[in-house]
Amino acid sequence: MGKLFVVFEREYLERVRSKWFLLGTLLGPAFFFLVLVGPRYMGGRSSVTANVAHIIVLDATGMNMGARVSDALHERFPMSPPPVVQAVPQSELPLAEERAASRVQRSEVLGYLVLDSSTVTGRSARYAGRNASSLSDIEAVRNLVRQEVLAERMEREGIDSKRVAAFARIRLEMHTIKIGDAGREQGSGFGAVMFGYAVALTLYMMIVIYGQTIMRGVMEEKTTRVAEVVVSSVNTDTLLAGKILGVGFVAITQVIAWVALILGMAFYVVPMLPKPPVNEDLMTGAAAAPGVDAFAGTIPSISPGTAIALFLFFVLGFVFYAALFAAVGSMVNSQEDVQQASTPVMLLLVSSVIFMGPIMTNPGSNLARTMSLIPFSAPILMPLRMTLVPVPWYEIVGAIAGVLIACLVSIWLSARIYRVGLLMYGKKPSLRELARWVRYAR
Repeated sequence: MGKLFVVFEREYLERVRSKWFLLGTLLGPAFFFLVLVGPRYMGGRSSVTANVAHIIVLDATGMNMGARVSDALHERFPMSPPPVVQAVPQSELPLAEERAASRVQRSEVLGYLVLDSSTVTGRSARYAGRNASSLSDIEAVRNLVRQEVLAERMEREGIDSKRVAAFARIRLEMHTIKIGDAGREQGSGFGAVMFGYAVALTLYMMIVIYGQTIMRGVMEEKTTRVAEVVVSSVNTDTLLAGKILGVGFVAITQVIAWVALILGMAFYVVPMLPKPPVNEDLMTGAAAAPGVDAFAGTIPSISPGTAIALFLFFVLGFVFYAALFAAVGSMVNSQEDVQQASTPVMLLLVSSVIFMGPIMTNPGSNLARTMSLIPFSAPILMPLRMTLVPVPWYEIVGAIAGVLIACLVSIWLSARIYRVGLLMYGKKPSLRELARWVRYAR
């Protein structure tokens, strides 16, 4: 037990005292702060291209729709050069599009907009230009075309189009409240999504960063022959356990520091920030997106049982992958080999991250339930589900039990590979040789 503590103390203090640990601890909350708060301000301040209205409007509707859209564009964007309207018969529209495309290529105009019979019926319009991949530009033009189509149809029905347009500009923000087994919970639904994503992303980052730290540390000790000296006085199982526990506590220390700094920034920095402006170009009619104030959702309430479950998933998930990474580090002899040998372990991690998006979209689906119960993905995906929707207790217990069993198997296999591979030099072991190590290791 004393030797285990010595290995643990060395692994822990060596990394905690590093200037890179301090730098990562300070920059981590800043990174999360920019990810969560930055889009709120950059999205609000984003605007359309200055000359977004400098386009050619090809009007094949026969109803003077091009002039209406042109006037609306010029009125909405007075600082931009005005659009050029061309009334074109339907039969000559392909040739007119080719000419317009040539002018776009020569940078005479920014793009061209095609209005035809499909536009009059409210189905579609067509745009081509240098800014065709700019979502804000296209959304602004689409909203104005939609508005004029609606106004024209209202006028045909004898309704005042100006009043309809005024009503259509009303913005409605949807505030959400999560209800759990104990009733209403603190924080918004959007806040729960962001919190769940942050928890899953943090678990993934810690496993990848510190799991690979163990792997590279083992490989360096092996290649520099330091392991031969250490193993002469410390049992390999004790050495492996000390490394995993020491580096694991480093990860826990950093997460606790991150949480403390993020909460401090949330309570003392965010209230002092000015309210971000809203981009009016993207907030008209049915195209209105959720308000950027949704980013201000508070952190949802976490029960003690949920907090304990999250901690267990973090610890068990880290031990599971750390043992595998340590085994990989003991198998290889160079940096080139370690990248290839660690690929299967990384694929298990990446496969978990791939399913984060679908699970965030529908956390109650069969896919979410299945992936959150599989041992290699449960440490990341079950905490994500738990912060999004109420999860039955038996699923949480089953997932923890599955990860625990996977940890025991992983430790047993890794300890046997580590015991032989740490002192094995030369060629890379094949799968048959690895099986022989596991079978005959004592």
